[in-house]
Amino acid sequence: MSTEPPVTDGSTDAQNANNNGSFSQTKSGMSGTKRSIPSPLTSAKNNTAMDNRNMRRIIAEDPHWSLATVPLLTELCVTHIVNNFAEHPKLNELLPKYKDKVLEKISTDLPLPVVAHLVSDEGYWQRRCKATWNVCDVSKYGQSWKRMFFERHVEYIIEHFVPESTEVTQLATTLPLSSPYIWKLDIKQLLPPVKEEQNKSSDDVSDVGSDSGLDTPSMDHFEFSTVFDKLPHLQEFSVTYGVRDCGMNFEWNLFMFTNRDCLLLSKCIKKCRTLKVFKLHKSKVDDDKARVLIAHILDHPSLLELDLSHNVIGDSGARAIGKFLNGHCKLSKLFLSNNKIRANGAAAIGHALTKNTTLKLLDMKLNRIGDDGGQAICQTLTKNTTLERINLGSNEMSEPTAAVLAQIVIHNTTLRDIDLSCNRLGPDGGKQIQEGLEENTTLLHVDLRLTEVGQESEYSINQILKRNQEMHRELTLQKTQNIDR
Repeated sequence: MSTEPPVTDGSTDAQNANNNGSFSQTKSGMSGTKRSIPSPLTSAKNNTAMDNRNMRRIIAEDPHWSLATVPLLTELCVTHIVNNFAEHPKLNELLPKYKDKVLEKISTDLPLPVVAHLVSDEGYWQRRCKATWNVCDVSKYGQSWKRMFFERHVEYIIEHFVPESTEVTQLATTLPLSSPYIWKLDIKQLLPPVKEEQNKSSDDVSDVGSDSGLDTPSMDHFEFSTVFDKLPHLQEFSVTYGVRDCGMNFEWNLFMFTNRDCLLLSKCIKKCRTLKVFKLHKSKVDDDKARVLIAHILDHPSLLELDLSHNVIGDSGARAIGKFLNGHCKLSKLFLSNNKIRANGAAAIGHALTKNTTLKLLDMKLNRIGDDGGQAICQTLTKNTTLERINLGSNEMSEPTAAVLAQIVIHNTTLRDIDLSCNRLGPDGGKQIQEGLEENTTLLHVDLRLTEVGQESEYSINQILKRNQEMHRELTLQKTQNIDR
């Protein structure tokens, strides 16, 4: 009969091993040997619980829970104010450091009634301007971003206003908010009212009738009286009665400056006592409209610059302008380029210059004054002692005008800049001007491009002008040093 070995489990073997280990440790301790301290590195390898990389991560039941630090209460308050600024604007009540944070974060799309008078920070208005327009040149607006925004915003509303169609609510709401910050308006287009097309065959309309615009109804434009009454600081106003970028929708009635438009605009200019600069460009202003306009501004107390360039003003309108210069005006700059002024109109303006004591700049280029008109204006410069710059370019003048001008520059000590470009003065005219300039020490610039005066005369004249410029620079430097002393 065979005897089988006893059946044992793993726990018994493990227990015996532990007992043997304990007995061995006890025995070695009894023998006086020191117990060794395990290394942390080896312990971490042997014990996975001590390795942070193998630690179990606890995932919170809240899916929005994170390890991020809880924001400060002040930051939460600033965020709340920014998110609810449109309904509950809070700014002046905040401390300066929190006020700056709010101004940096509030939206650029906030309603104007909320931020117009409340927010004066230039940083906010700079962000708003750049978010609205791609090109922003703040130097044209007195380095003020807030002024730039409101001026361009009002200009946009007026330029896209369609009479009898557009509601006046937006403009009426914007003007009271914008009025303290508007000093200049530059209206580049005015839209006419939308009229129903007439049932008329194209065969019945001649090319001449279409070009003259006589076959179209009267198209009065935007009325500025409602605007001028609410802008107490307006100093510069420029307007063009026409449509920009009309493309294939071109019609002559889009470029009509009606008699009613002229009368209403003239009355507005007369009432605006703070206006210093007025420009009316590319609006087909003829003699009749020029007379109406001048009649209203004869005694304007503050107008310093008048620009009626690129119109159709003739001799009759030029006589009205001469009457304006001969009156009590304070005008210092007058622009009449690209009109239809001839010799008689130039003579009227020249006669007014003999009595005028305020005008410093006269621009009459691209007219048709000829030698008679050119000589009439040049002869008045012997009596005028205020005019510093004059432009007579492209006026069909020739050698007789150059001869008179050469005599004038000998005695005139006020002129600084003369433009005679694009006139056929010829070699003899160039030599005469050169001889006159040799005795002049105050003239600094003379434009003789495309005048056929010859290279020799042009070179000699430029050398004389360089001498005068150097003398002028030295005098200016001496005056500056005397003031500093």
